[in-house]
Amino acid sequence: MFGGHGIYCGDLMFGLVDDDEIFLKTDDETRPMFEEAGCRRWVYSGGGKKMETNYFRPPDAAHESPEDMEPWGRLALEAARRAARVKAARKKAKAAKKPAKAANKASRSVRKPLRRRG
Repeated sequence: MFGGHGIYCGDLMFGLVDDDEIFLKTDDETRPMFEEAGCRRWVYSGGGKKMETNYFRPPDAAHESPEDMEPWGRLALEAARRAARVKAARKKAKAAKKPAKAANKASRSVRKPLRRRG
């Protein structure tokens, strides 16, 4: 995926370390808080262009102590949990459509008997 390291809670990636800097996951709900605090977005180059991500570096003050970092980490974990719920719902909806598609395909592939001409 990238040359850094993922930060996980269970199966949820909520942060990453790239070039000795930590970046935390955001979403539409948490991104404004990171932006208001003046946090920098993690951007990488891919395919000859710059790619913006949903990961932001926490404010400098948050790097001073675990107590100052904790609220930012919690925001990132909440964003990761919401993203996982959305992903699971999409997967479930896709799986629900799959059997119906397979049944339609199977019914179309059954050949009708040839009618004899009279």
